[in-house]
Amino acid sequence: MTQPKSSNNGAMAALIAAFLGWLFDGFEMGLFPLIGKPALQDLLPQASAIVQTQWFTVIIAVFLVGAATGGVLFGWLGDKLGRVKAMTLAIFTYAIFSGLCAFVTEAWHFAGLRFVASLGMGGEWALGVALVNEIWGNKNRAWIAGMIGAASNIGFLLTGLISWKLNASLDVVTGWIHAMGLSPENTEYLLHNRAWRFIAVSSALPAIINFFILVFVPESHKWEAEKKSGSTSHWATMDLLGVLIACIAAMGIIYVWSPLANMGGLGAGLVTVVGLAIALWGYMHPMRQYMSRSVAAGSTLTADRSVIMRNLFIGAGLAAVALLGTWGSAQQAARWASDLAPNGSTLPVIDFVVISTALGAIIATLITPFIADKLGRRVTYTLLCAAALAASLGFFRFNVPFIGNEIPSTLITTAFLLGGITASFYGFFPLYFPELFPTSVRATGQGFCFNFGRLIAAIGALQLGNLTAMFKTDTVTVVQSAANAYSVLSCIYLVGMVLVWFAPETKGRTLQ
Repeated sequence: MTQPKSSNNGAMAALIAAFLGWLFDGFEMGLFPLIGKPALQDLLPQASAIVQTQWFTVIIAVFLVGAATGGVLFGWLGDKLGRVKAMTLAIFTYAIFSGLCAFVTEAWHFAGLRFVASLGMGGEWALGVALVNEIWGNKNRAWIAGMIGAASNIGFLLTGLISWKLNASLDVVTGWIHAMGLSPENTEYLLHNRAWRFIAVSSALPAIINFFILVFVPESHKWEAEKKSGSTSHWATMDLLGVLIACIAAMGIIYVWSPLANMGGLGAGLVTVVGLAIALWGYMHPMRQYMSRSVAAGSTLTADRSVIMRNLFIGAGLAAVALLGTWGSAQQAARWASDLAPNGSTLPVIDFVVISTALGAIIATLITPFIADKLGRRVTYTLLCAAALAASLGFFRFNVPFIGNEIPSTLITTAFLLGGITASFYGFFPLYFPELFPTSVRATGQGFCFNFGRLIAAIGALQLGNLTAMFKTDTVTVVQSAANAYSVLSCIYLVGMVLVWFAPETKGRTLQ
């Protein structure tokens, strides 16, 4: 079997493969916010709601650290071995280890498997973006960026639809599983408590995509030209030691803020500052070493070295703002909204909020790249930050506990706006980040920027429990204190409105 000879067919195959990869990437990311609450109820049956919330944020933080590490690791593989090979490995990693989450028996098991799965998720984003932008060149880049952003949110939408329909048809699903020969005990095991284990098993399906990729998707001609020139030989395996050190430092930060250490305070703050500095050094180590070798070899990369380093810092900062806003507000929306329903309610609040936020995100990510092409990168990012702040505050301030057998329309509407506007950045970054780096370091550069932002988001997400406790008083309920915490974290968008004006304006430029 060979790849199609037509360049048009190859380009379309690459887009389809990357689209499916991003779609299931979004499905995997949406998995834990959807099933995390029932999963932790089963895994920590004796723990208080506060402890379960702490574990919820820890597992999210571990996922984000894994994605940060995977973004650099698989980006490195993509720049050294090729986009296609690295992308198939990334998809296989996140699919298989997400599926294994169905069989965990402890909360830390869940955290460990989510970490390994997130390595692939973080890598797939950077690799897919690099592959598609390089194969398609400067044609339809805004449209492609919108497709990239929309794909992951379609996957996020699927998690809500599957959960909603599955739980509405449990009797039918139970009959199907029995017909397949599974015992009543195993059926109950899979479908217990909102069928979270069954949903987790379904997340292994994306591994099938790899057969399509290996047969039909061509390698990036830009990367092949870099390989032919010899520049890919400047990547060295020993440099990945820096990534390992960075990952250990990041996990140390997670540990000191977790229920396992119960440290907090000044000690945890000091560990966080030192750990973050080590992680920054480690994640950037492969890129620095590559550029040093390229300069020594007389590469034309010499003149771009200072620009590349500056763009790494700025890109990571812009991604950190968007990701901290997402994981500190939008990703908490479904779980928070479920507590607004009356006690004992069977209303599918979580499913409806997930569906609403995903629908908003799909529309917004498709539109945002065209706005950026019209208004410019810096103006667009500023407007997105202002709108995201308003949407976050609106969702958590306007929605209150309700009674009755209907989900309030205000909750659904504000969830739609929250999901759409906070996700719009993920249609912006696939357009902007490829413009910041040359082909030789594009996958690694994008992987660092987008995924180091996830590490910052992880540290912020870890503070949700502390912020919630800080706002909790005798006159303030847990729901209200959580809303206050999420509102405070959403103010990170104010930082983005300033930071973006130090970033380069790349409107109208072709890819380097």
